[in-house]
Amino acid sequence: MTRKAKGDGKAKRRAESQGRRAERLASIWLICKFYRLLGRRVKTHAGEIDLVAMSPSGVLCFIEAKARGDELAAGESLGMRQRGRVARAAELYLGARPGLRHKGVRFDAILVIPGSWPRHVHDAWRPGS
Repeated sequence: MTRKAKGDGKAKRRAESQGRRAERLASIWLICKFYRLLGRRVKTHAGEIDLVAMSPSGVLCFIEAKARGDELAAGESLGMRQRGRVARAAELYLGARPGLRHKGVRFDAILVIPGSWPRHVHDAWRPGS
């Protein structure tokens, strides 16, 4: 059995706080761009989706908010395993709401970097890619 090093709880709380802040900034950014938020921190059996929103054109967007020190680190932090988890969670979400799929679905990312505006990456990935 391994013991956690001192401070691990503090680092985890700090990361959780930073993640919540990034999600709040991302949701404000989406609202300013006329997206309609349908859910925040949406939980399914497959995992959690940071934000679910309807784009102004009617496309349903599943959005991951990533806060890192720079844009490259933020973009790279969305790994294959996490993309798969979000895609499975999105399928469960859509299974309960089939009418939302009518104009299409996409997976976006919002990168939150200190000292700059959030960057909204449309169609950041596709399930299975």
